[in-house]
Amino acid sequence: LHLLREWSFDRYRGGRWYAWFTGVPIIWLLYASGLSGYWLVWDELAQYVALGSMEWLDVLGIFGEPVANNFLAPGSMTDRFFTLLVFIHIFVPLFLLFAMWIHVIRVSQPKINPPRGVAIGLAAMLVALSLIKPAISHGPADLGSILQQLNLDWFFMLLYPVFDAWGGLALWALAIGGSLFLAALPWLPPIKQPLAPVVMLDHCNGCGRCYADCPYGAITMMPRTDGLPYAQQAEVNAANCTRCGICVGACPSASPFRSVDELVTGIDLPHLDIKRMRTLVDEALAKAPGGVVMVGCEHGPKVQELTLDGAAAVRLPCVSMLPPSFIDYMVEQGAGGVMIAGCPECGCRFRYGVAWMQDRLDGRRDPYLRKRVPRDRVRTFWASHIEAAELKAAAMSFQDDLK
Repeated sequence: LHLLREWSFDRYRGGRWYAWFTGVPIIWLLYASGLSGYWLVWDELAQYVALGSMEWLDVLGIFGEPVANNFLAPGSMTDRFFTLLVFIHIFVPLFLLFAMWIHVIRVSQPKINPPRGVAIGLAAMLVALSLIKPAISHGPADLGSILQQLNLDWFFMLLYPVFDAWGGLALWALAIGGSLFLAALPWLPPIKQPLAPVVMLDHCNGCGRCYADCPYGAITMMPRTDGLPYAQQAEVNAANCTRCGICVGACPSASPFRSVDELVTGIDLPHLDIKRMRTLVDEALAKAPGGVVMVGCEHGPKVQELTLDGAAAVRLPCVSMLPPSFIDYMVEQGAGGVMIAGCPECGCRFRYGVAWMQDRLDGRRDPYLRKRVPRDRVRTFWASHIEAAELKAAAMSFQDDLK
C-alpha cells in the first residue's frame, strides 16, 4: 500500500529516487521474513512452501546437487535443519530492519510509527479477525505423502501457484524483471528538474533554519569558508533536493521589505528567486486591490484556475516556500486577506510543507508571522488538487468574513 501510494502521488522521482530504489529490496526481505515464519510450523503448508522454494532455487543451478532432494525422504529432516530455520527467521527480520534504516537514512525526521489512533484501530481489527477467523495450521508435514489440499496465504504465497503453472524460469523472469522495472521507475521517463537552491554566503548567517526544515536532508551545515564572523554555512546536496523551496521560506533574510535591487536572501531557488516571488505577489495585489491574495502550491488546490472576483493567485512549488514576512507585506500593501491553500495535512507533497507553514503562522516555528498581522485576515485551506469546488467555497466564505 505504501508503494502504491507513493507511486500514485508521484513521490518517487528526483531527490526521492533513493528511498524508492532502496525500498525494492525491502519487498523481497518482507516476503522472506513472512515465509520463514510458515516454515517454523512445519506442517503440510510449510512442506509445500519449502519444497517449492528449493525447486525454485534449483532452477538457477548454483548448487552442486538439487537442494529439493533434501525434502524427498521422510528421515532427511534433522535438528540442525530446524535450528537453521530459527536462525533464518531471526536474521531475516533483523536484516529487514537494517534495510528500512537505509531506506529512510536520507529522510529528515522520518515517521516510522503510525498515529496512535491508527495503531490502536489496526491492532483491535487484527485481534477481532483472529477471533472471528483464526489461522489454523495444517496437518503435520509428511515427506512421504503427496499433498492433496492446502489453504494458501495468498499475500505471501501467490508466486507458488505461478511456479506450478509456469515453471521456475518464467517465475524468475517475472520476479527479477518486475524488481528491475520497479527500481528503474524513478528514471522512466527521465525528467528535467530545475536547478537546486543556491546559498548566498553574503546573506547567510549559518542559523541552520533551512537545515532544520528541509524534509529530505538535502542541506548540511559546514564550517565557514568565506571569512565572515559566523561559525557555519549552509550547503545544498542537489541529489537529495526536491526543489520544494521550503528552505527559502525558512531563511530569516527572505524578506520583501527591501528595494528590488537589494532583494537577496541567504538561500534561493534560481528559477524562482525571492525577487521573482515579490514580483508575483505585487502582480496579484494589482489584479485584486483590496481583495484576497491566494497563495497555493503546485500539487494542492489549483488556485491559479480559480475564477473569483476580488481574488488573485500566486503559485509556488510549496506553500512553505512563502516566508511569513510576505504575508505581512501583502497585508501592509493593501490586501484584504491572504489565503494559504496547500496539500492535505496528511498528504503533503513535500512531507512537512503544510505542517511548517501552520507552525509559522501559529508562532511555533521560526520564522513566525509577526503579531502585528491581524489573524482574521489570514486563512488556511488544506485540500487536494481535485477539490476545486471546496476551494471556491472556502475563498468566498473568507471574503464574506472580511466584509
